[in-house]
Amino acid sequence: MEDAGDQAPVVAWMEHHQVVLYLGALVAGAVLGLAAPAAHSLLEVAIAPVLVTLLYATFLGVPFHRLRAAFADARFMTALLVVNFLVVPAVVLPLSRLVADEPGLLVGTLLVLLAPCVDYVMVFTRIAGGAWERILAASPVLMLAQTLLLPVWLVALAGPGVASVSLRPFAMAFVLMIALPLGLSALTQLASTRHRLAARVERGATALMVPLMMATLAVVVASQISAVASHLGTLVRVIPLYLLFAAIMPAVGNAVGRLARQDAGSRLALAFSGTTRNSLVVLPLALALPDALTPVVVITQTLVELLVMVVHARLLPRLI
Repeated sequence: MEDAGDQAPVVAWMEHHQVVLYLGALVAGAVLGLAAPAAHSLLEVAIAPVLVTLLYATFLGVPFHRLRAAFADARFMTALLVVNFLVVPAVVLPLSRLVADEPGLLVGTLLVLLAPCVDYVMVFTRIAGGAWERILAASPVLMLAQTLLLPVWLVALAGPGVASVSLRPFAMAFVLMIALPLGLSALTQLASTRHRLAARVERGATALMVPLMMATLAVVVASQISAVASHLGTLVRVIPLYLLFAAIMPAVGNAVGRLARQDAGSRLALAFSGTTRNSLVVLPLALALPDALTPVVVITQTLVELLVMVVHARLLPRLI
């Protein structure tokens, strides 16, 4: 059995090449899903356990003990909250009106665009030379804030289109797929200071983050790619919205950062935080809703965003 020293170079290599590995997982998932459509049902069943495991590991990486330090960085924290929970809804509102006639498109678009990312946003911010550590420190605040505000903004912006959506499966999915792994991760972090087993679980989950993300992307895409292909004529309506959102938000993040007197690295962090969305965290909520189109809309955003982020990681440092 390999010890931590033997595994460390492998983990470091995966972290260094994680963007390429994620793109490879997307391609592998698409090939599998298109080549073996009969496996769709089995792959869809696998989504829940894979996602719960990924979210538990993701939340373990959220430094809840840094909450006080995050709030101490008041100017950056204020700018971050303004970008994600005031400016983003203002940008999403007119964009979402373009698909307001189709409830599945509307709810899926709102779900994914209203939730800021707390995981690979740090990857792309770091690649671009931004202040990724400030995003790391603020990630528990982002997670807790979207937990409270996402249902509020969803109902406020969806309007009549959400009237036919039952909130019961949404609430159950939220408790089982988000609140439960979030609570378990917080307990694991608390126990890791006193119990060796909890500390090992925390370290092991951190080391497995890249493979878990790859597995999740592959399984999710493989299970949904046929639906994406069959709804392509409808999804063409949301792809331009995602691209427009990704074009607007870096400029907004930079502008808010300037108003908050932030340096270039922090403005890059604000730009990436405003642009990257929490698609894999909201996917369980989308899957719990009765409209089969909603999760496909969320998955489409993931596919668009990862490709856009590769471009942004090279382009934004030249512009900000």
